[in-house]
Amino acid sequence: MDFNRRNFIKSLSAGALAPSLMASSGRRIKAQAKQVLVIFEQGGVSQIDTFDPKPMANIIHRSPFKTIKTKVPGIHFTELMNRTAKVADRLTVVRSMYQKKASIGNSHPLGSQYIMSAGDPTGPVELPDIGSVIAHHKGRLAPYLPAYVHESTGEQSVFASRLGFLEAKDKAFAIKYGEVNGLGLSKEAIEQLLERRKLLSKLNSGLGKSTSDQILAMQTFSQQAEEMLINPNTVAAFDLSSEPDHIKKMYGPEQKELRQRADLYMLGRKLIESGVRYVCIDTKFRNIDNRYPGGGNMNWDHHDAIYSKTHTNIPGGGAGGGRYGIGTWPMMGSTDWAFSGLIEDMDQRGLLEDTLVCFVTELGRTPKINERQGRDHWTHAFSYAFAGAGVPRGHVVGETDKDGYYITSSRGYTIEDFGATVLEKMGIDNEAPIHTPGGRPMFIAKGGHAIPELFA
Repeated sequence: MDFNRRNFIKSLSAGALAPSLMASSGRRIKAQAKQVLVIFEQGGVSQIDTFDPKPMANIIHRSPFKTIKTKVPGIHFTELMNRTAKVADRLTVVRSMYQKKASIGNSHPLGSQYIMSAGDPTGPVELPDIGSVIAHHKGRLAPYLPAYVHESTGEQSVFASRLGFLEAKDKAFAIKYGEVNGLGLSKEAIEQLLERRKLLSKLNSGLGKSTSDQILAMQTFSQQAEEMLINPNTVAAFDLSSEPDHIKKMYGPEQKELRQRADLYMLGRKLIESGVRYVCIDTKFRNIDNRYPGGGNMNWDHHDAIYSKTHTNIPGGGAGGGRYGIGTWPMMGSTDWAFSGLIEDMDQRGLLEDTLVCFVTELGRTPKINERQGRDHWTHAFSYAFAGAGVPRGHVVGETDKDGYYITSSRGYTIEDFGATVLEKMGIDNEAPIHTPGGRPMFIAKGGHAIPELFA
């Protein structure tokens, strides 16, 4: 995908027929967030090796990683989350997530799209990302930044992100590897742009009151694009070079080759602090210069050799090749450091007051080890973590059986419930439809209900 200035302006200034938002259904919305930061670790993070340890599981299938205490008495993670354990007092972990449709859970492209839209991706109408829905309802916080930024390094990112039936102005501003091109103009170019704007304003003045809503919308979008091109704060929002060393160390070590995940998580915080309404960091660790031999696709799809200390390319292996073992640096080593640093940094800056942070994955992994010493897809029970915007601190929601197969608490929560939670935190009623340009009412996170334990 070409992330250049022309495509960027086109994404902002295109679009004509806007869907209309119906009145609220009347139920009470507990708006507590102004912004949302979603950390999407694609592939299926193993819940029993991270947030939901099972020390009493069958020894044949038990995780080799020790169960450790967290900062909250009675809450335990595995030792792979040693740093995150120290910020558990800022989190609520939901251990009772599940997927309703196994057919979607068996497909990473569909599962990723499911996460992005919080709705069935196999339906008759293409659904927009939650970020686009929030951009549609809430607009921009900062005039020089898009409402929705999607860091799309993850394997399924390009496929999963959709605009659906919404306007082009609500489309994600997609970047990859944390890099953005085409923003920022020279002094001469800015002067030329402003002169052309004056000329266009004179021409537009002759349109008078007969100007259509579509033309007015185009003018607005063009002005927004112009503001992003000439405002130095736009480029600054994506620039990590000004971050102090002590802040960078909160997210990861100093060595550049080890900082891929660290820098992208830090970018998420910076974009939120700069005024982006909805940020999705959808990433994986890149094998630059073949530093990790055999690591051709280091997402979390650990069908093979999940506990390998190097790559997972084993003789007779299957779909899990190309990863590194879950305990290695490209996997939980970098993730634990970056996520704990993100939570600590955002809390110190006061950003957790009105920013909802979500750590999500499209599915879990089987409590049973397969014949290739890996763990396959598991949609019946997995874990998410939340922080900020009124989310209670130091809590666990839900529980699973001693081996981690099934939810044993009274209620499980779906991807639609996750979507409804995000929307309600933002003051948006998922029971009120949005109309497509053709007049069809569409519901976002249809059938979902906000997770009540995440509302203080």
